[in-house]
Amino acid sequence: MVFPLPDKYIDLLTDFGFKRVFGTEPNKALLIDFLNTLLPPHHQIQDVTIKNPEFLGNTLVDRRAIFDIYCQSTSGERFIVEMQKAKQTFFKDRSVYYATFPIQEQAQQGNWNYKLRAVYTVGILDFCFDDHKQDSELLHVVELKNQRCEVFYDKLKFIYVELPKFTKSVDQLETHFDKWLFLLRHLASCNAPPEPLQGNVFAQLFEVAEIANFSSEEQALYQDSLKVYRDMYSVNQTLIQEGLEQGLEQGRQEGLEQGRQEGEQAGIQKVVKQMKAAGLPLKDIAQYTGLSVDEIDQL
Repeated sequence: MVFPLPDKYIDLLTDFGFKRVFGTEPNKALLIDFLNTLLPPHHQIQDVTIKNPEFLGNTLVDRRAIFDIYCQSTSGERFIVEMQKAKQTFFKDRSVYYATFPIQEQAQQGNWNYKLRAVYTVGILDFCFDDHKQDSELLHVVELKNQRCEVFYDKLKFIYVELPKFTKSVDQLETHFDKWLFLLRHLASCNAPPEPLQGNVFAQLFEVAEIANFSSEEQALYQDSLKVYRDMYSVNQTLIQEGLEQGLEQGRQEGLEQGRQEGEQAGIQKVVKQMKAAGLPLKDIAQYTGLSVDEIDQL
């Protein structure tokens, strides 16, 4: 049974919402517009073909590799676009591994000169990299460089966006990229298109994302996807809270141990002073307390 949802628009961070907006041929203008905010001028996209995300690799593991969205431009560039909702231990390794499939796909039979078209992996992350948590920079472009930081190969790029770092309100939006990030984070909380997001490509987005336009089957699929997203968020928050509690407990124990040690040290110093006042030789005090003669002499 499908129950009515309180939101007017879908959440783009759900699997259903992300693929409905960016992963279908009728809506590919939205994908093209979004990608062009991230790509360099020489690789701006005019048109794309949404490809089957199940790529037949050389092994069983390869054949099970599924991208969120996989597309190819009219000039041959390949694009993997992923919405990554939860942090994974080897996320960077996974990105590199998946990027090898569109490279291998370009192999040609016969006498081939190995010329390749560019491959881009675009990751929309609902988390922050551990090594960038303290940085305000939310857009990361990664490519192959040599020891002098010169680009060695410009046909393989990884582009990551850390969404949690985007905190601008609708009144603070300045660029087209800002507007896309705002919608990725806040579309589901909109009751109507805000003034800066009216017209042009965003008018299509709001129409595509309006839940009232869904069939009963689509609404059921979206509710399932929303439940998965919320469950995953809840699990992540629980793990974070447990980690904090564990860290606090460890800190408390370390604090108690440090206090105990400091207390013992203070007690020893008090005894040493009393021994010195009583006229005991320094070597005898050292034997009783475990302190060196120099340490005792300084008290």
